[in-house]
Amino acid sequence: MRKTNTKGNTPLHDAVIKGNKELAIFLVSKDPEVAYYNNKNGRSPLYLAVENGNKKEILDDLLKTEASFPIESEDGDALPKGKSPVHAAIEQRNRDMLEKIEKAKPDLLCLTDKELGNSLHYASSRGFQEGVQFLLQKFLNGAYKRNHEGNYPIHLACKNDSVDVVKEFLTITPFPKEFLNKKGQNILHVAAENGNGNVVRYILRQEKTLVEPLLNEMDEDGNTPLHLATNHGHSVAAFVLVRDKRVDSSIVNNENLTPYDIAEKQSKIAVEQYEKTDEMLAEYRKQFDSKNSTPADKNQMITLSILYFHARPKKFLYERFTSTQGKPPRKQETKSRIENLLVVAVLVAGVTFAGAIQMPQLRDKNNKSEHLHELNSTATASRDSTAFDSPTGSSLLDGYLCLDVWALNTSVVAAIILLWTNLNDVKFAPFALWFSSLMVGGSIYMMCLSFFFAVSIALGGSNYGVFAITIIVVGIAFFVAQTLLYIQWILPPSVNQIMEGLVSHYVYYISFFVLVYSWRWLTDKLPDLRRKK
Repeated sequence: MRKTNTKGNTPLHDAVIKGNKELAIFLVSKDPEVAYYNNKNGRSPLYLAVENGNKKEILDDLLKTEASFPIESEDGDALPKGKSPVHAAIEQRNRDMLEKIEKAKPDLLCLTDKELGNSLHYASSRGFQEGVQFLLQKFLNGAYKRNHEGNYPIHLACKNDSVDVVKEFLTITPFPKEFLNKKGQNILHVAAENGNGNVVRYILRQEKTLVEPLLNEMDEDGNTPLHLATNHGHSVAAFVLVRDKRVDSSIVNNENLTPYDIAEKQSKIAVEQYEKTDEMLAEYRKQFDSKNSTPADKNQMITLSILYFHARPKKFLYERFTSTQGKPPRKQETKSRIENLLVVAVLVAGVTFAGAIQMPQLRDKNNKSEHLHELNSTATASRDSTAFDSPTGSSLLDGYLCLDVWALNTSVVAAIILLWTNLNDVKFAPFALWFSSLMVGGSIYMMCLSFFFAVSIALGGSNYGVFAITIIVVGIAFFVAQTLLYIQWILPPSVNQIMEGLVSHYVYYISFFVLVYSWRWLTDKLPDLRRKK
């Protein structure tokens, strides 16, 4: 009866697999304990009966055996340390089978698998809410046992991002601060470390007496939940935590690092990885794997930006003005910048020169009566003539020429300065590059403004009022944007840092919330759209 084949199956295993009910009943009547024996895959006949969906109600017959499961066996292949039929019912997400097994053999709920843990561990890891709810009523002791990784069932629910399952545990076990895994981490640590923002948000919304003992607690490494979320680049979890005023973002871990320090450190690692060649990157990843560390990626940059606005160390105004801007550019980098800026300066000079020699010719033609008929021969020429004849059109033309000449001269001066850097000391190059970039930027700014004047001249005699107004409004909007950008360009870097701290804070908030809530809306609507299809 207990003899096995190459797969480790007894005759009872094969009878259950084939769905032979009569043979299964006969075999289990001769040796009831065989129903609990595992094959090489760790599956007993009871497990296979559940896995097969209780085909022909074989499970009911196997559960009616009077024999209890063996604690030990001569061959050492008994079930107590293997997969339980309860695990199979959980995998099938079948509460009815769980109830059937509990009524017939309640001891089966206590069986533990080395990898899957007990039945509550497995149900929590699978996010099986109904199963967890039932097992908490019938097998509450399982909630207070750790698995081979040192986690309690509630930790696995947090790890799996199962808010409903976490809710079931907090209803039955209202003191989550007592559940610490082998690393000394509470449920908020686990949720933050795995980036499960929904669970983190749910925990933070609980009662004050439940939440406060979890917020700033440190694990064996001195890490708070915010430290762990930051270290693993989980931006949503870090955002939820750092936004909570009860979370202390200035706590240092055993390495004397705050969450913001960790974010800076991981972001630098991400930049270094990006700059490495493929061969060096492969070797670098091996080093990470040997240290059991998680390589930083683009999510680290998002996390750093979040902590930059909420958890960075406060600086005094004097420190902002005297802060350094990093290392000066290298010689080769400076040379490349000069060459690129020289190309832009020459292009701007060429475009403005072409514009400057065309507009006066049109005004000369307009002032000569013999060319009036020629200009009026087409609709476009007629609009140009009307625009030039009026005082407003003449003023617009003067403004255009003034701005165009200004842009031409500043770009030429910038080009001369950039050429001059090749004849002077290398130390002169950074200043020349900075000054020339201001002049080239100003010439581009003036060129765009002169274009706006030219468009106004072209639309001066147009009968399409709505179109003209639209062009002017759009031009004014872009002109204001260009003005703000250019002002920020010419300001010292220290002043830009202050403006960044004041303005970009709100810009970041708006963009972040728009993206997050758009993503949530899409995730809620996609299932509905699929159902309609």
